[in-house]
Amino acid sequence: MRHKGMRAAAAASVLVLAACGRESDAAVARGPAEIVLGPEAIEVVSIREVSSGPTLSGTLAAEREATVTAQLGGTVLQVTADRGQPVRAGQTLGRIDDSAIRDAVTSAQSGVRSAQIGVSSAQRNAERAATLNQAGAVADRDLELARTQLATGQAQLADARARLAQARKQQANTVISAPISGVVSARPVSAGDVVQPGTPLFTIIDPGSMRLEAAVPAEQLGALRIGTPVRFTISAYPGRTFTGTIQRISPAADPATRQIPVVVTIPNQDGVLVSGLFAEGRVQAGARQAVTVPADAVDERGVAPSVLRLRAGKTERVTVRLGARDSETDRVEVVSGVAAGDTVLVGAAVGTTPGAAVRVRAAGAAPAR
Repeated sequence: MRHKGMRAAAAASVLVLAACGRESDAAVARGPAEIVLGPEAIEVVSIREVSSGPTLSGTLAAEREATVTAQLGGTVLQVTADRGQPVRAGQTLGRIDDSAIRDAVTSAQSGVRSAQIGVSSAQRNAERAATLNQAGAVADRDLELARTQLATGQAQLADARARLAQARKQQANTVISAPISGVVSARPVSAGDVVQPGTPLFTIIDPGSMRLEAAVPAEQLGALRIGTPVRFTISAYPGRTFTGTIQRISPAADPATRQIPVVVTIPNQDGVLVSGLFAEGRVQAGARQAVTVPADAVDERGVAPSVLRLRAGKTERVTVRLGARDSETDRVEVVSGVAAGDTVLVGAAVGTTPGAAVRVRAAGAAPAR
């Protein structure tokens, strides 16, 4: 019985070994395990525009801005415009009490009338004296006196008219008007406030054009030209690009930062840009079409930069020579090594072992478990 049991155990061992041999042969036939990647892990090499030029950043401000200040002291009687309200040039924004100014205007008007009467009387006396002098009835001294009185009266009339013009100007200054067309961005006063000459009353900006005051390193000054386009992105509008032009370049570098201040004008016809938004952009000093790949497709840890190209279902390490980098699009130019239409791995997939079998999962398909 014991010999029969040993023979049965040996037979079972032979069967197990035979099964293991079959599974090993099947594994060898299948080759190494296949790696499944999602569609986001690959990129088809393409020809795109590569831009080069210094980057800029700063806060937007209105190209045209006006602060309306009080021209005389007094109590604000009325405010007819508020923040965010569009206004036209010359439109009334408010009024300051003009009661004291009205009295000054009335007094100046009386002075003008009195001076006019004096001039009329002196004119008649001078004409009479001239006639009598010609007839020998009045001495030359009397004629000269009459003419002097006329000149004095005319000077007094001119002074009275100047006083009236000044009083009327002061009275006109009690009406607060918009100097430019635009939108009220600030209104620090209210009806009933007492203001002094120079007190800010309203700030008006013209939203039709914005400007960006920024700076670039001095070594990049050669890339700057008046009228050069500048492409911007605004944090408030993700995915949208705005274009402006360099309007002014400072003739001197900042002594503290050694950077060159520049001013960029940005059209804003649709009014979506507002003062105070943060903008980042790049001077479009040069742009050309070139073979590009995402920056995260390039492995620069080795002696030479390389990419993992997917060909015939397997990965292969390819050494590439790089050109310009476009930080705006986060892509890099590939001068040699791959061509348009090649497929490369990007992101974390760049760490895949060269020679590995790779299958790309269809978009929308669930990951394999």
